[in-house]
Amino acid sequence: MTALLMAAVLLAAQDLRTRIESAPDGIVRMSYAAKEGVCGNGRNNISTHRHGSKWRDGWESDCDEGPVRVALEISAKRVYEIRTYVGGRWRPIDGRVTDLGTVGAREAAAYFMGLAERTDRVKGDVIFPAVIADSADIWRDLLRIARNDNAAREPRKNAVFWLSQEASDAATAGLAELAEDDSEDREVRKQAVFALSQLDHDQGVPALIKVAKTNKDPEVRKSAIFWLGQSEDPRALKLFEEILAAKP
Repeated sequence: MTALLMAAVLLAAQDLRTRIESAPDGIVRMSYAAKEGVCGNGRNNISTHRHGSKWRDGWESDCDEGPVRVALEISAKRVYEIRTYVGGRWRPIDGRVTDLGTVGAREAAAYFMGLAERTDRVKGDVIFPAVIADSADIWRDLLRIARNDNAAREPRKNAVFWLSQEASDAATAGLAELAEDDSEDREVRKQAVFALSQLDHDQGVPALIKVAKTNKDPEVRKSAIFWLGQSEDPRALKLFEEILAAKP
């Protein structure tokens, strides 16, 4: 994304924030396009990898390809709860409801990433609606939150988890640095270890092996060894052999 386009997206996200915070106390609704591969039943099921559930006997569950629908509970200009759906439809309800209609997916993603950095007092995963937004490239934002010492633990852990799902080679390097940084919060580093274990095609195995061998925190080393054990990777087995062979 070019710098000019990024500036335009951030400006639109700021405008979206103003619209949300200007709404009266109650519920603020918005809808936007879902990322390709995301679908849902409009209620409690959202898939980020496939279009519906298919079985060998020919049965397939309903799974709408969008839009993303987000409901924010607002009080005194502060968001205190967020609920995310994919598919379905809004219905009229009693009480104060402000419907912003359809908004830009990138602008919505930028707003939610900003909200994740600003507060940890929101009930619900603030980052998830950004992850499933169409055309939103947010891994750099996720990495920034994961590394932000001033951010609360829960948003940082969520950022590390979703970073593992979005990971590219560059993001993988960032996760490894986070897991190996002894100055970071232990729980954040353990979440980074978990995220490395979730990378496709065992991309995180070399970094996990390094953590298991060299990290100064025994809890973090133990976590790395556990997830290596789940990988069934031959390199992990070689490490276990080395560890056991070195026992007195």
